[in-house]
Amino acid sequence: MSVDDVLRETKGKIRAMVPVSIDITDVEFEGPLLVIYTKTPDKFAERDELVRKLAKQLQKRIVIRPDPSVLTDTKIAEKKIKEIVPEEAEVTNIYFQPDVCEVVIEAVKPGVVIGRKGSLLNDIRKVINWSPKVVRTPPIQSKTVQEIRGFLRSISEERREILRKIGRRLHRGVSEGERFIRITALGGYREVGRSCTLLHTQDSKILIDCGIDVSSENNGSPYIHLPEVLPLETIDAVVITHAHLDHCGLVPLLYKYGYTGPTYCTYPTRDLMVLLQMDYIKVSVGDAKKVPYSSDNIRTMI
Repeated sequence: MSVDDVLRETKGKIRAMVPVSIDITDVEFEGPLLVIYTKTPDKFAERDELVRKLAKQLQKRIVIRPDPSVLTDTKIAEKKIKEIVPEEAEVTNIYFQPDVCEVVIEAVKPGVVIGRKGSLLNDIRKVINWSPKVVRTPPIQSKTVQEIRGFLRSISEERREILRKIGRRLHRGVSEGERFIRITALGGYREVGRSCTLLHTQDSKILIDCGIDVSSENNGSPYIHLPEVLPLETIDAVVITHAHLDHCGLVPLLYKYGYTGPTYCTYPTRDLMVLLQMDYIKVSVGDAKKVPYSSDNIRTMI
């Protein structure tokens, strides 16, 4: 079954389960999420059990987003948020992402913004129609974290298209015929450094880590030149276990040589990974060593 058939079938199931009073304008795959756009987000907010039933029936992670036509003006919306959220939450920043119809609220105490059982988030959603997202203000101000978040906001429209492309790949049907799983050791086995493993199935190829051995002059990279890995465009995803250079040091190199897929990791791992990779470039230049990638490749990875 093609991804278009899967999406068409999913839309049919959603419309069959959702009451006619709820106006659904679009349904799209965005990364691992199934996103439902509606002109009546307040009615979804009033029916928590409906989203749970949809997720259980469809076996997918579901996000409800308002249709852009019903969003409240950003200045009015910001004022309403400040009226709803208690001062004890210590909100430090509010910014809007029109491409995904989200308002991001940075606060020292995110739990206060969310409220008991998400009550305040539901109130915000009902009043301004934007989908609220709460993030914690870093306890120690980090230039790296600020630049990463600012960069992601600046390319939000491009990022949305990337997520839709990834979503279509993730939700494609499973191929028929023989099924298999094969693991290939590309680095980090019987040694410390340059960790890299290729996980290959009948439908996908995934790299688990792509590190560097900083102590080696000539053999610092894993065997990513093997026929099983190339061309890099055939790799579906990269998964980073944690932010040490021996596990993430060469991820930007993949993007330099043609990889265009996603890199999966936690938010803290992402921030630390970028910090270490930028530091690696700086140290390599200071020691007059050859640098395998540039800061532009790191931004592409982000």
